[in-house]
Amino acid sequence: MPPTPLLSRKELDTLLGGAARAWLDEALAEAAHAATHQDGEPSGSAYAVPPWELRYAAAGRHCGLAHADSVRALLLIEAGAGLPAVTRLYEQGTAAERRAVLLTLPVLDLGPAALPLVEDALRTNDTTLIAAAVGPYAGAHLDPHHWRHAVLKCLFTGVPVEAVGDLARRARGDSELARMLGDFAAERIAARRPVPAGLHHVLALTAPGPGPASTTPPGRPSGDDGELGTGPAAPTVPTAPTQES
Repeated sequence: MPPTPLLSRKELDTLLGGAARAWLDEALAEAAHAATHQDGEPSGSAYAVPPWELRYAAAGRHCGLAHADSVRALLLIEAGAGLPAVTRLYEQGTAAERRAVLLTLPVLDLGPAALPLVEDALRTNDTTLIAAAVGPYAGAHLDPHHWRHAVLKCLFTGVPVEAVGDLARRARGDSELARMLGDFAAERIAARRPVPAGLHHVLALTAPGPGPASTTPPGRPSGDDGELGTGPAAPTVPTAPTQES
C-alpha cells in the first residue's frame, strides 16, 4: 500500500501517552531553537550533532514505530531543515529514518535540490523507500525520463502505482511511457510471468485526454527528453493473467 499519511501534531496528541507527548514537546522545542541557528545546521564543532537530530533518530523508541514517520516529519519542519541536514539524516539514517525524510520532502522548501535522495531510494529494492520516494515530491520535480522509470520501478517491485505522485496528469498522452509499459508487459508474458494489474491502469492513463498533455514537472520547460504531447492511442497489451506483483 502507499505510505500512511503523516499525522499532524494535534492528531498525534490524541494518540500518544503522557510520557511520549512530553518527549515530543521537548524535541520540538529543540528543533524550533535550531531553526534560529543556520536553519538547523550544527554550530561550533564540525562534528557537533544538533540535539533535535538525536531526537529524530530516537522517535520510534519514544513515540512508537507506528508514529515515528509523523514525529520525524514534525521535527524536520520545526527545525526548518535545509538540504545539508536533510541529506545528512538520509545518508546516515536507517531505512525508517530515510523513509521519513522522503515523506517530508513535499513540505520542505528545498525545490528540486533533494532529487538525489529520491534517485538513491529508487535504486534500492526496499519497497517502503520506493513508495515514499515516488510521492508528491517526485511528481513535482522528477524529469520525464526518471519519472517514467520510477513508474516502471513500482511495477517491477510490486509497489502500488497509486503511490506515484501526479500519476494521472503526467501519464496523460505520454506515448513514450505507453511504449515502455508495452515492452515491459511483453517481457513478462514472454517469460510466462503475470503482468501486474497496475500496468493496465497506468496504460489506460496514457491515452490522450482533453487539452495539451505533458509529463513535464510543473514550472519546468519542455526539454529534449521526449515531451511527446498528445500522441497515438496507447498500445494494446497482449492478454495474459494479471495480478498485483
